[in-house]
Amino acid sequence: MKQKITDYLDEIYGGTFTATHLQKLVTRLESAKRLITQRRKKHWDESDVVLITYADQFHSNDLKPLPTFNQFYHQWLQSIFSHVHLLPFYPWSSDDGFSVIDYHQVASEAGEWQDIQQLGECSHLMFDFVCNHMSAKSEWFKNYLQQHPGFEDFFIAVDPQTDLSAVTRPRALPLLTPFQMRDHSTRHLWTTFSDDQIDLNYRSPEVLLAMVDVLLCYLAKGAEYVRLDAVGFMWKEPGTSCIHLEKTHLIIKLLRSIIDNVAPGTVIITETNVPHKDNIVDSICQCNTPFNYLFRCF
Repeated sequence: MKQKITDYLDEIYGGTFTATHLQKLVTRLESAKRLITQRRKKHWDESDVVLITYADQFHSNDLKPLPTFNQFYHQWLQSIFSHVHLLPFYPWSSDDGFSVIDYHQVASEAGEWQDIQQLGECSHLMFDFVCNHMSAKSEWFKNYLQQHPGFEDFFIAVDPQTDLSAVTRPRALPLLTPFQMRDHSTRHLWTTFSDDQIDLNYRSPEVLLAMVDVLLCYLAKGAEYVRLDAVGFMWKEPGTSCIHLEKTHLIIKLLRSIIDNVAPGTVIITETNVPHKDNIVDSICQCNTPFNYLFRCF
């Protein structure tokens, strides 16, 4: 398994993923194995029924939404729904939760990690891994704008004169957004979805390590299913469509191998934006099964 991980890293990064980076990754995986003790169901079947909800949809006078939902689920829904997909419950700034400010926290107005872990004691949990972009209000992005060491390459700066006409656009908004840096220079950053959602730079090994940390956190907190949001856009190559590129597929396979190493049985579900026939063909080649409105399962 470790050899498969290093093979994918070599294919994606070549020599830029150094021995130091690899040791950091190995240390993270070994630590995660000690934390992740919950056994996953080996296979899904027709008895697996998923409820999809936001964490703040259930209200009561004396409890926050998550503990309120826990009570409601336990009393009314547990016999019907075996799985609960909690749509982004992290602090966020826009796009209904899909512009994440802090991947590692639960939005305080909804509840706390303890509430989610309690829900996981009576259901199987799915979390969203918003892996393509994060909020312009996040500390990572603030550190980037302030040019703090370690964050220099976290986001994607592009010369605005670059020909990006081939890039697939999911929204009719500017692809590049100008931001002022601490030294008063202006950088035009890649923003696939909005000027509040800054695309992460997976060419940087440090970004990969940081996002693996997020993924391992979710597994440790009880996620048995992980949905990769907007995953098709992860890798950028000017002059191409920048969607579903080969290195994007390699990163997903890398994440699959990492998960198999620390939490076997966890299901990865990818949000895919392709014609249905292509979704089915690619699923047969690489995945377990297609899932829900053009989701794909690895």
